[in-house]
Amino acid sequence: MNFKIVIKILGLFLIFISLTTIFSILWSLHYGEFEVAMSFGYTILVGLISGIIMYLIGRKSDKESFYRKEGLAVVTFGWTISALLGALPFYFSGEIPSFVDAFFETMSGFTTTGATILTDIEILPKGLLFWRSFTHWLGGMGIIVLFVAILPAMGIGGKFMYKMEVPGVTKKGFTPRIKDTAIRLWLIYLILSLAEVISLMFCKMSFFDSLCHTFGTLATGGFSTKNASIGFYNSPLIEGIILIFMIFAGINFYLFYLTFQGKIKEVFSNPEIKVYLGIIFIVTLLITINVYSEGIYSNIYNALRYSVFQVCSIQTTTGYGTADFDLWPPLSRFLLVTLMLIGGSTGSTGGAMKVYRVIVIAKVSISQIFKFIRPRRIISIRIGKEVVPGESLDTILGFFVLYILILVFGGMFVSSMGVDLITSFTSVIATLVNIGPGLGRIGASQNYAFFPPIVKLFLSFCMLLGRLELFTVLVFFVPDFWKK
Repeated sequence: MNFKIVIKILGLFLIFISLTTIFSILWSLHYGEFEVAMSFGYTILVGLISGIIMYLIGRKSDKESFYRKEGLAVVTFGWTISALLGALPFYFSGEIPSFVDAFFETMSGFTTTGATILTDIEILPKGLLFWRSFTHWLGGMGIIVLFVAILPAMGIGGKFMYKMEVPGVTKKGFTPRIKDTAIRLWLIYLILSLAEVISLMFCKMSFFDSLCHTFGTLATGGFSTKNASIGFYNSPLIEGIILIFMIFAGINFYLFYLTFQGKIKEVFSNPEIKVYLGIIFIVTLLITINVYSEGIYSNIYNALRYSVFQVCSIQTTTGYGTADFDLWPPLSRFLLVTLMLIGGSTGSTGGAMKVYRVIVIAKVSISQIFKFIRPRRIISIRIGKEVVPGESLDTILGFFVLYILILVFGGMFVSSMGVDLITSFTSVIATLVNIGPGLGRIGASQNYAFFPPIVKLFLSFCMLLGRLELFTVLVFFVPDFWKK
């Protein structure tokens, strides 16, 4: 591996991340939070000094020697140092005195997980609240993808980093040039973000809260400026707007690109979006009937209102709440946990396994039943008109097995710390699928503050694993990776 070029790019990346805190400084100054503004200033200083030193160390590296291994290293370590640097404002300001807690909160932000250790969000200074939500927005479309958009100007190709970070199965770009694809992705992201901010402000939500909740929605992150999340507003109109944009965020962004090109027929013929929307419809119907029949809500309107919002929030792995679903009947909670594991579409900002993989796994399982009857029968796995290549099938099945193993052994590790079974397993699920809230002691109205530091670090690692979809991170634990 060309370590010098990795260090050089990570140095540039540190400088880039440190400069993104400038917006938070402006909000801090606007609200008269001068000490908080200073904590961001110290963070920029640390980032700039560290970044420049790293850049100078690798300045003579061969920029042509940047391949798959280097791309993996930059993406994995880039996300890690982002969380380390991003934790500094919380720590320097004294609002989160434990650095492990600050790191957990920031990793949760960048990976769009939405898990928090904060017990009272509303007392946090505005500058930190903005930074907390802004990390969502940066991580949602991908901090590396944004970096790639400007990277070619520095003479370094970014195609390997793009492929390592963009979530989902298919990694092809919209255009032959990765830089152009990155720019288009972020342009779509910006347009949707602007539309949601304006829509929320139309509903009398403040500009500050509109920005923060837009960051959490489009990134499917879920950090709110209110302790009661979206439930604070008790507004069907606000819930409806956020619900629509959560659904948008869970859709493959390539389909938005096709929409802007006028290829509507191709969008609606996409098999994944049909299954994605179908799951939302069916599960919403089942949960609505369940919570209404169990007397959780007195009328069918409220049952539907809270069910559809929670289904969309969980399906897209956003994690916003309008109700404490941990108090819902067992069937409803089981369905929501199932949705956590499925997640949004491939190529969306949503987390979890992705609908595409679930479709493939279901088709492979069914095909095996038919092959058991007729062993010599050759069955091709198709998604729409496309045949899924054998290599992709192996990757998807391997991904599924690894996912299950991490959930099982991760749950065992957390439970070994004296945590109850439901909380243990759903904490690993909630962080691995990047959703945040789970069941038990980490339910919709709870937080992660009670976990010991070792568990918080492990769950932070799960967040990174989930956001970068396992292989990008786990490859560093394989000895062959380090061989020439």
